[in-house]
Amino acid sequence: MAVRAVRGAVQLERDEAGHMREQVEELLTAVLERNGLTADDLISIWFTATPDLHSDFPAAAARGIGIGMADVPLLCAQELDIEGAMPRVVRLLAHVETELPKSRIAHVYLGAAAALRKDIAQ
Repeated sequence: MAVRAVRGAVQLERDEAGHMREQVEELLTAVLERNGLTADDLISIWFTATPDLHSDFPAAAARGIGIGMADVPLLCAQELDIEGAMPRVVRLLAHVETELPKSRIAHVYLGAAAALRKDIAQ
């Protein structure tokens, strides 16, 4: 079993806790489904949010989705405040155990966030 990293991002329409929970759940669910993973395959997840998001912690949103992530270490950080950067973006970097080779990892960029990494967005 190999340790791999999976990236993902989503742009929120608005800075509201309920909306963040919905979007983080959609992103995390897509990462798991597209890579054939379960919560047991997760080693840790690092979330970042752009400086304009204040309503909730992405990790708190992930904890609340009820897929057995109580033992998965989660961490939040703030993205750099770069002029002209896409606003209201939550990103994740998930470390997972999987048999997939690096070339088959599905990185997930939902909605407008697909523009962030056109080279790897699925």
